[in-house]
Amino acid sequence: MKFTAFAAVPAVALACAAPALAEPQAEVLHWWTSGGEAKSAAVLQQEFADNGGTWTDMPVAGGGGDAAMTALRARVLSGNAPTAVQLKGPAIQEWYEEGVLADISSVAEAEGWADVLPESIADHMKCEGKWCAAPVNVHRVDWIWANAALLEASGIDMPQTWEEFNAAADKLLAAGVTPLAHGGQAWQDATVFEAVALGILGPEDFRKAFVELDMETLKSDKMIAVFDQMRKMRGYVDANFPGRDWNLATAMVMNGEAAFQIMGDWAKGEFLAAGKEPGKDFLCASVPGDGFLYNVDSFAMFEVDGEDKQAGQDLLAKLIVGPKFQEVFNLNKGSIPARVDVELDAFDTCAHLSAKDMGESAEGGSLLPSYAHGMALRGAQSGAITDVVTAHFNSDMSSDEAVQMLADAVANSM
Repeated sequence: MKFTAFAAVPAVALACAAPALAEPQAEVLHWWTSGGEAKSAAVLQQEFADNGGTWTDMPVAGGGGDAAMTALRARVLSGNAPTAVQLKGPAIQEWYEEGVLADISSVAEAEGWADVLPESIADHMKCEGKWCAAPVNVHRVDWIWANAALLEASGIDMPQTWEEFNAAADKLLAAGVTPLAHGGQAWQDATVFEAVALGILGPEDFRKAFVELDMETLKSDKMIAVFDQMRKMRGYVDANFPGRDWNLATAMVMNGEAAFQIMGDWAKGEFLAAGKEPGKDFLCASVPGDGFLYNVDSFAMFEVDGEDKQAGQDLLAKLIVGPKFQEVFNLNKGSIPARVDVELDAFDTCAHLSAKDMGESAEGGSLLPSYAHGMALRGAQSGAITDVVTAHFNSDMSSDEAVQMLADAVANSM
């Protein structure tokens, strides 16, 4: 008995002295609140829980992420940053410059991210050479979605040129059908605008205008033609478009209330969440013209106190770029994996087209960051452009006036 008691004392002492592994905790701020998006976010929450983590959800709806960024700034200024935040493009670097992002290089290096992510995508995830964000997917922005039954009934094929689009829209108007489902929000106006701009300017001039902010291109005759086409687009939307959320515009196409929508492939997530089949219920095609506009969802980890939150960040980063999540999440979201080694056997024809076009565009130099979705420019410059686009779309401003205003706005934002 004495031996047993003597042996038990150090065993208890050792058990008490051993550090307990921190249970991963993560408060996650994001703006995935529509049907397809919420379903996709639930996939990540479940995998986090399956790996022993506790997820505190902080969804902020509205504005294509603008409302979420307002909430984030308030949290950071109060000294209470979330564990992880949905961020993308130059916004990642902007927050890094504020000194509030955590370094997740240890996870990235252990998981071999550099070997499985396209270089252009990986570059967005680094801050001065250190990994500071984890990419979730690659969205294509320049898509046209269509109601298959409406087009068949009207004898219309998916348009290959803007002239064909205009002819189809005019035919639909004459038949009493709304040609273009659209929500009158600034970021939606910008989405249509940059899709039109890519088709009319071409990839090289698009890069000059909306990545390099080249004044000659911004003031060119081609840019006037872009605004001319936008004036036509304004005539193809219904009268109730102001303030409409993008997913409600997608529902208009889904329900046969409108024929087309120009929107990123998160719209496909809505179709799929409603049980619609590509090629049967809805159609997909890139907008007329060459090139590929990408928008990459990603999560940045903010500096937080506590081993449990830091463990949560490490687990979250590992899961986000893991092959299982990359497949399951993107099947729900409508996008394609950021990892190039994920098999696409389970993905639909629209995703296969996206992956094919992305590869060809990367090789041809026409893989371009979306300005409208925060991938190409910092907030001041992108906001200046979008203000002009929205002002033109909602007024009788001429294309010449819009181009001059565009050049002035960009110059004043520098």
